[in-house]
Amino acid sequence: MSKTVYTDKAPAAIGPYSQAIIVGNMVYTSGQIPIVPATGAVEASDITGQTEQVCKNLCEVLAASGTSIEKAVKTTCFLKNMEDFAKFNEVYAKYFTGKPARSCVAVKELPKGVLVEVEVIAEIG
Repeated sequence: MSKTVYTDKAPAAIGPYSQAIIVGNMVYTSGQIPIVPATGAVEASDITGQTEQVCKNLCEVLAASGTSIEKAVKTTCFLKNMEDFAKFNEVYAKYFTGKPARSCVAVKELPKGVLVEVEVIAEIG
């Protein structure tokens, strides 16, 4: 049996999906983009600011799921431009200190024209 996760401290889904789903002792987040929950807008224009907002959003979704970013076991990261890889990693490393398994790929486009999207699988408990 699964449980749907929702928090107003992270952006609401902009499509027919949930912020996260809990199955057993694992949570699977949807990809988070750098929308500021309070305004519904993308406010940062560079990869550093957008990655900060994505990580903050993920922290809130994970907290609402009963876990934290420290319990992440796998991330999937999508970058609009692989030239942003080093700057992305600088911010990512501040949040994902446990160094979960990771895939990072460049994609042609992301929702709302953003530069980054990240999804997480994390352990609960």
